[in-house]
Amino acid sequence: MDPERARELLAAERARIERALGQLGHADTGELSHQDDPADEASDTYQDELDEGLSEDLRRELQAVERAEQRLAAGTYGLSVVSGKPIPDERLEAMPTAERTVEEES
Repeated sequence: MDPERARELLAAERARIERALGQLGHADTGELSHQDDPADEASDTYQDELDEGLSEDLRRELQAVERAEQRLAAGTYGLSVVSGKPIPDERLEAMPTAERTVEEES
């Protein structure tokens, strides 16, 4: 894959992840009326836990982008980290952070 195209894909992936991270978190109105309502408390707790899980997933994805950027700088982007075999461009277009071939992922 052309290094410039790889940079574009990784930059777009980074932007998507950072945008998603910025959108996490439910709005707290600051009203005290729901403090005694167990349903509201349960809903808030559920949303907080959901956001925490999504945040962890997005941070792992961001780490994958950083590893891919390091491989690009080192000249090994597009090569499997396991076997050194080329990762098809079609796979990298769909998943710019791919570290292995489809066969190695299986």
